Amino acid sequence: MPKPYLFLVLAILTETIGTSALQASQQFTRLVPSVLVVVAYGLSFYFLALALKTIPVGVAYAIWSGLGIVFIAAIGWWVFEQKIDLAALLGMGLIILGILVIHLFSSTAPH
Repeated sequence: MPKPYLFLVLAILTETIGTSALQASQQFTRLVPSVLVVVAYGLSFYFLALALKTIPVGVAYAIWSGLGIVFIAAIGWWVFEQKIDLAALLGMGLIILGILVIHLFSSTAPH
């Protein structure tokens, strides 16, 4: 995996951890999840900044936010027992399809 995409994957994973901790922090009333939110988001933006040295900001942000949405929805369903209906699943499928189109066919994304 090219280094910029490794940084982007790390940005997505740390953002997902931060957002999951945000839910677990119960509006910043629990210390450990609250600290994890700040640390994880800080790392996420750091790794995103490293990825932006090579990947165009629009492409990086589309992948970062799109996969973040899908991962957070999956964690919400699995960990927090939140419901996901068919429309949400279809929408997330389209997000993944869009990311694949960008990665496979766009000349603006480094390969």
